[in-house]
Amino acid sequence: MKIKVINPNTTASMTATIAAAARAVAAPGTEIVPITSRCGAVSIEGHYDEAMSIVGLVEAINEDPVADAYVIACFGDPGLLAAREIATGPVLGIAEAAMHAASFIATGFSIVTTLERTRIIAEHLVRNYGMEHHCRRVRATDIPVLELEAPESNSRKLILAECERAIVEDGSGAIVLGCAGMADLNAYLEDKLGVPVIDGVTAAVKFAEALVSLGLRTSKRGDLAYPLHKPYKGTLSAYAPPDRSHAPRRKHG
Repeated sequence: MKIKVINPNTTASMTATIAAAARAVAAPGTEIVPITSRCGAVSIEGHYDEAMSIVGLVEAINEDPVADAYVIACFGDPGLLAAREIATGPVLGIAEAAMHAASFIATGFSIVTTLERTRIIAEHLVRNYGMEHHCRRVRATDIPVLELEAPESNSRKLILAECERAIVEDGSGAIVLGCAGMADLNAYLEDKLGVPVIDGVTAAVKFAEALVSLGLRTSKRGDLAYPLHKPYKGTLSAYAPPDRSHAPRRKHG
């Protein structure tokens, strides 16, 4: 089984953190193919960054090698439905995967994320995914994404303190980490907190393995059918959806 784990920002060091977390939980026989977007922002911290990241995401899905499943390693789940339109194999966003995982093991969870503006975006996702009855609160630490990798930022202690407040003030039984750049923190935080801490990268990888093992693929009926073939103009002309009417079906992709 081959799973592409796509970092839709352009920071390769963050991709390395994400890939290490994914490989640590992957089953024997699962190949993790980490990809750093070739275009877009160095970090995704707003609606504009998310919108601009989708072209790189589409490139990463379409380029070889073809994969059995795909993980979008950004907590905003940018371009998730567009990615599902162009892929046959399952596509999982780490926010959706993490929230579902948390709902299986606790009656209430809190999300601890980076900036205030991304807190608001995560609240939108909570509503979109029907998780209002499970998510007690979304909390911001006001740590910029790239500072998660900087030892001088004291990010671990700041995140730990916010998680501790979530457990006490929100009455949450689990913590969801609201950034792919936190993928290396769940074991550290679980040891300190004594409650389950869910990283969306690892949750998405395991869900992807399960879906592929069950023989489940993305439905190509209705709104997740392949994009309609039509011309695109300007700088996006190269991304015009191909004519698939006479193309042989691909086993995966």
